[in-house]
Amino acid sequence: MKTFSAFITAYAKAIVIIWLIIFLAMAYFALQLPGKLQGDGFFVEADHTYVTNELAENFDLPSDTILIVFDPAKDQKIEDTLKKLNSVQEIHSIQSPLEDSSLRKDDIAYAMVHLKNDVENLPDIVEEFRSLIEEDGVIITGGPVISADINTASQKDLASAEAIGLPIAIVVLLLAFGTVIASILPIIIGVVTVVTAFGMMTLLSGSVNLSIFVLNIVPMLGLALSIDFALLFINRYREERAHNSIAQAIQIAIQTAGRSIIFSAVCVMIGLGAMIVIDVEIFHNIALGGTIVVLLAVLSGLTLLPATMMLLGDRLNKWRLIRVKPGGANRWRGFAGFVMKHPVAIVIAALLLLGVGMLPLKDIQLTIPQVDSLPTKYDARAAYDQLDEAFGLGESSTVYLLAERQEGWEDDEGRQLIYDIQEKLLKDSLVSEISTIYTAAHIQTPEELTASLATPQVAAQLQPLMDTFSKGSQLFMPITINAAGSSTTAQDFARTWMDKDLGVEFALGGPAKFNQEIFDEIANKIVLALAIIIISTFFILMLAFRSILIPLKAIIMNIIGLSSAFGILVYIFQYGHFGIEASSIVLIIPVIVFCLVFGLSMDYEVFLISRIQEEYLKGADNTRATVDGLTSTSRIITSAALIMIVITGAFAFTDVMPVKQIGVGIAIAVAIDATIIRLMLVPSLMKLFGDWNWWLPFSKKSK
Repeated sequence: MKTFSAFITAYAKAIVIIWLIIFLAMAYFALQLPGKLQGDGFFVEADHTYVTNELAENFDLPSDTILIVFDPAKDQKIEDTLKKLNSVQEIHSIQSPLEDSSLRKDDIAYAMVHLKNDVENLPDIVEEFRSLIEEDGVIITGGPVISADINTASQKDLASAEAIGLPIAIVVLLLAFGTVIASILPIIIGVVTVVTAFGMMTLLSGSVNLSIFVLNIVPMLGLALSIDFALLFINRYREERAHNSIAQAIQIAIQTAGRSIIFSAVCVMIGLGAMIVIDVEIFHNIALGGTIVVLLAVLSGLTLLPATMMLLGDRLNKWRLIRVKPGGANRWRGFAGFVMKHPVAIVIAALLLLGVGMLPLKDIQLTIPQVDSLPTKYDARAAYDQLDEAFGLGESSTVYLLAERQEGWEDDEGRQLIYDIQEKLLKDSLVSEISTIYTAAHIQTPEELTASLATPQVAAQLQPLMDTFSKGSQLFMPITINAAGSSTTAQDFARTWMDKDLGVEFALGGPAKFNQEIFDEIANKIVLALAIIIISTFFILMLAFRSILIPLKAIIMNIIGLSSAFGILVYIFQYGHFGIEASSIVLIIPVIVFCLVFGLSMDYEVFLISRIQEEYLKGADNTRATVDGLTSTSRIITSAALIMIVITGAFAFTDVMPVKQIGVGIAIAVAIDATIIRLMLVPSLMKLFGDWNWWLPFSKKSK
């Protein structure tokens, strides 16, 4: 690090110029990122995807549908509106309420516009639809429309969160540093980091599918970490500047604070990397985007920040607004002394507080985000809710069965097999309807079908219908069940029938199967992901502090703190408090928050324990070392945590529910970690365990 730090101070001007060039180039690409994002990232390569692709290719079943809602439903308005769509080449077919009475009820109706399967840019199609037909009494909704609106809402959310979070972050930095330049510099570093990360993700978008949610999660993480790193770095620089030259102070800050920054980034990247084992696209997106922005935060924090500080020199302290007392040491020393005098009482009180926070966790309900991710103020959400209420769209769902038989389905054995599968399914109480050649042609038995096909004239009439359900070796069978595709009941149905013996190889698709695959993939891999994080963190902390107890305590306290944070999240969102509409917790939230916060909290753990260990190794007893360490680090820990809370918590005021829950979840978890865990539980347990804190088997340095 000495050579590296000397290089930074020697070539500060060149480093700043290189970063400026990179920033301007990446800014050009970053502006294109929103147009590269599609879908919510809930995708897993499994049976549902296979069935969907096969049905699209071989049975011409459209994979995307736009719904046009008419309220009031007037025949002339419906006819005129649908005529306007003749110019849209991407349309496969249209189901009109003028021809299908099931699409009309009372004074509301809707048309189903099925798109061709080779359509690539759905957001452009949505905009074309809106420009052609949206007017009074006509609104479009459906999957492609809702995804496009979530993308738009995510962009607005990012702007509004920054408008709230960054000014408050500047105030926090002013309170920490007292001068305008020192307070604005971390914000500039954060913006450079995020814009550069966005540019790099745009360049990667050609080979990687990117979820619309990375537009919020990447800047949330990038800004918070960049500002935290800068806060730590500038604070250490100022300590050293009191008795060193500018270049020497920067070099020492790189060698000391730089190590903490790198360690913190490694811990966060372990959490991000662990998500890769869960084979769901959104986790891969967050792991990729998060890793890029964390690496850039480290790189900018250890190159651009010190190089800029080198050029600024003592102008870093220009425009002083607040006179900051050196650390408020007396107040923190008094607090540390109080903790040392009452460790048992504080441990009990802290655990009781955390236990109360955990109570709502027993009621947690996890769901994959659906249309409810979009706020009701958007027309697409309001129109979908209107259709759901009038037509009960969410009361049933369709499961698609795709069977494969090498001999085909047109011989006697094949026709008998179709009938047997149909009858087995109809015995399931959840099945309300099945479409096969038998139900569509109102034929009762295989024998009756064989007899009908023996007559050439009847066979000619039945053949198109048979081709609808079977082609070559494949059989397509839509199954309607009396359960919403997102429900646990529907998922259980998919699991149960995949284990059935139907006498032929088959796969299932549809919303129920899609949700079941996502849930099962996360459930099957979450233990592995958590094990990677916990085991890696344990060994890193054990090597860093040469202790068994310190990493064990850190891991246990992190798990307790995060459990309490999840309980509070349930209280706020699922119970519907603080003016928030009651809703389920998005399935990915616990995983993302755990993986991110587990790494972030280690930053505070390392910073605090490192200072305690430093004093301990100098000869201070365990209690004195804990008091000194807590006194010297408490202000910087609380300031860094407050920055993290402000940046992530600002997303509480956004519209897209998964983003809102992630932001609030991280803010709550960090708040708990930086207060109850780091300032109360850690020092209390350090006091109670005494010299055992530093015990490591077979280590000569253990006392």
